[in-house]
Amino acid sequence: MSDVPQHPLAAAMKPLLDAVGATPVAIEEARADDVLLEWDGVPAIAVRLPHLSSALDRLLAEMTRQFDGRPLAELDRLEKQRVVALLEERGAFTVRHGVETVASALGVSRFTVYNYLNRQDGGPKSG
Repeated sequence: MSDVPQHPLAAAMKPLLDAVGATPVAIEEARADDVLLEWDGVPAIAVRLPHLSSALDRLLAEMTRQFDGRPLAELDRLEKQRVVALLEERGAFTVRHGVETVASALGVSRFTVYNYLNRQDGGPKSG
């Protein structure tokens, strides 16, 4: 943002903010739900975090990039299982309707996503 002062902390935080989809905000424009960052005890920048639903969209876009730009629905079963594992590591399934959103992106059912998640938690039990 052009109206956000280029504090050294803002410059240092830019790659992190870009990665998580957060936005720097001028201190005087900060809202109650923004995160205030201080430098030497003085407010330096405020950070506006994205809504969780947009975070899931960014995670899915990142998965597409990691798999050579191929649509997630075109991945093979093992690749889809890997996508589900990576998304779980990043907290994608804590978002409301996360399983449904991921299932839709992968072109599979919710049941299949749950199977992939259960498989990660130790796989089939043999007795």
